Amino acid sequence: MPTDPSERLFLFSVDLEDIRMMVPHGERYADRVAENTHRFLDFLARNAMQCTFFTTGDVARRYPELMHRILAEGHEVGSHTSDHVPLDRQTPQSLRDDLLRCMDDFAAVGVEQCVGFRAPVASLVARTRWAYEVIGELGYRYSASVLAAANPLYGWPEYGPDLPRQVDGMWEIPCSLSHLPGLNVPFFGGVYMRVLPYALMRWLARKRLATGAPVVSYIHPYDIDDGQERFMHPEIEDSPLYNWLLHFNRGSAIPRSQKLLAMGTRIIPYRDFVADVLEGDPPPAWVSEPLASAG
Repeated sequence: MPTDPSERLFLFSVDLEDIRMMVPHGERYADRVAENTHRFLDFLARNAMQCTFFTTGDVARRYPELMHRILAEGHEVGSHTSDHVPLDRQTPQSLRDDLLRCMDDFAAVGVEQCVGFRAPVASLVARTRWAYEVIGELGYRYSASVLAAANPLYGWPEYGPDLPRQVDGMWEIPCSLSHLPGLNVPFFGGVYMRVLPYALMRWLARKRLATGAPVVSYIHPYDIDDGQERFMHPEIEDSPLYNWLLHFNRGSAIPRSQKLLAMGTRIIPYRDFVADVLEGDPPPAWVSEPLASAG
């Protein structure tokens, strides 16, 4: 179904990764990726909507039947890299090699075209801006990789407003931020969608949607996994507080997403948002001007 630019859009997306494989001896923990991803797929099927699954190559290799269901139900598969290595630990050549491996893994399970990229841990920041050239060379049309604020892990406050814009010839679709003093965070993403009071999230979503811009969200299989064994998550600097937050209120994520749909929003894949909205004629007034070159 073509996208009406005036719709209230909810860019719900899943970062499809296996968190176990990023910790030492992770294979000793229960394999729960497929089970939790099927829960996302059931949620989307109940609402007759499709989204984007930003998928790692290793998940595509290990769960081909899961990938077949994702594709059969009309969802988009974007690249979350092959091995979920943040960009500041990569070089242009290692990222290129990583993405080529990911493409091979996707092709093996039936992904015919991959036009979207999401950097692990929102690690596309000013110092890793070189990644746009790499993904552009490989044929990607957009990135959804930026957290446009200061953040304890990765953030790019110099990016500007948390709105889509062209960066080095590539569309960037950053996650939606709260713009709260001292708490400028992705209010409908990952841990934040579980920790923030829902009344606040609803107010922020209404405020965002009133501008015509979409609510841009992300979620992981572990965000809904209230049966996962406890272990220190990777890439959080071994912080007990962050680790506690990563396990907090996991039963709320899908119900909160359902409540946002009840506000009259529609989930669509990012590829459709790019083609029908960002590249529409004319483009929406809220789209930001291209980001100035780094030089």
